[in-house]
Formats: sequence, C-alpha cells, structure tokens
Amino acid sequence: MAQGEGGWTMPAAAAAGPPEFLPVLDLPEPGRQRRLTVAFRWLILIPHYIVLWVLSIAAFFAVVLGWFAALFTARLPGPVAGYLAGYLGYDTRLIASQTLLVDQYPPFALRLSQPYPVGVEVRPGRLNRAAVFFRLVLMIPAAVINGLLGAGWLVLAFFLWLITLVAGRQPRPVFEATAALARYRMRFIAYSLMLSSAYPKGLFGDQPGSEPPVSATRPLLMSKLGTALLIAYLVLGLAADVSSSAWRDTSTPTDSTTVNTQGR
Repeated sequence: MAQGEGGWTMPAAAAAGPPEFLPVLDLPEPGRQRRLTVAFRWLILIPHYIVLWVLSIAAFFAVVLGWFAALFTARLPGPVAGYLAGYLGYDTRLIASQTLLVDQYPPFALRLSQPYPVGVEVRPGRLNRAAVFFRLVLMIPAAVINGLLGAGWLVLAFFLWLITLVAGRQPRPVFEATAALARYRMRFIAYSLMLSSAYPKGLFGDQPGSEPPVSATRPLLMSKLGTALLIAYLVLGLAADVSSSAWRDTSTPTDSTTVNTQGR
C-alpha cells in the first residue's frame, strides 16, 4: 500500500483496496484558536478559493476522463486517481479552515510535505461499472443532504463565527456537528469523483467502540447537543431552500400578468 504525502493512500500498482472502504477524515480535538485569525478567517482564505477554482477545472476534465476509463477498466487510472485524491484533500483542508474546525492556515499544496492537522484517507480501487455509468443519478440523494447541510450551516455561520471569536475556541457540540458536516461532504465528493465505491454514510457519527481512537473524528462520537445542531443544519437548510424557491416564484411574473402589461 502506497502512502501519499497528502494523507491519502492508494494501492500500489493500482491494486484493488477493500471494496467498500469508507473515506476517513481526521481532525484534532477542538482547541484554542487565535482570535485575530478567526476574525478575518474568510478574508484570508480568498487566495485558496481562487486556487481551488482553478484546480476544480482540471478536476472536471480528470473526472470525465476517469469516468470513461472506469467504464472499461472498472477503476480510475493511477494518475487521475492521484490528482483527484490531492484535490479532495485540498478542498477538505480549506473547508475545515473555513468552518473554524482548525486554526492553522492550510498549505497551498496537493501533496503535503509538512504535517497538517487535517488528514484525508481514500483508497481508490475497483468500481462497479453500473454504478459508474449511473453515477450522476445515484449521487442525487447524497447531493440533496450535502446541499441542505451546507445551506443550514450558512444560515448559522455568523453566529458560529461570533461564538468562536468570543470564546477563542469552538464549543464541543459545534465542533461535532460541523465535523460531521465536513466528513459527510468529503465522503460525498470522494464518491462523486469515483475515489470510493462506498456511498456516503455515517452522517450522525460512529458507534462507540467501533474502532480504536485515532483522532477527534475517528471515531466521531456525537453528543445530544451536537446531534441536535446537526439536525438544525438540515432543517434550516430545507427552510432556506423553500424560502428561496418561494421568493423566486413570487418575483417571477406570471404569463397573464405579462400579457396584461404588454396590452397596456
């Protein structure tokens, strides 16, 4: 098994890994954060957003190439899998910083040369050709959940930022809910990029004793408050989506109104 510098692993010589390995996200325990970096967090991350946008263009073409290759070979080509795994790690480190899960500024690198507190482990292996062919359809349920989580977090983003800024750290329930969001998002992207054959799961954490403790998110143990906040992300995301749809409907003139206006 080859170990990538970015915290991801890929079977040597493209040998198949465990068929249903679920991608892993490692985060440190919530600790003290510098209030200055918290105050300007989203501003100082702007260069990363630009870099990620550029990387995403290359990732799109890599996914298209990988999709055709996987239909015939039932696996991603090694270079494609390597790039997409690096892209996934970059995106996940940026999200962890954006959501105030870690204080350390993320590096501008697909492959990490220095230790960083956010780790992603994926094991690209053999893929089911039918699941590859219908990938876009299969992604829909997970995409809906991922979208609701992100929208719900955005609704509360200012308050979560303010709490962290005042306290100088993330309260444990906030960390749990946000880490669950980040992990599910990472697993969804890994599935979308065909880096994993395992469908995204484990949104509400892991069972106690499911594996030896490695990090704050392996296993991810959710408290009642953390679970409640995670549910709030989903509910608020749904409310935001419904409100946005209703606003678009009311702001769009009906055909009859248009006809009457033109008649005048």
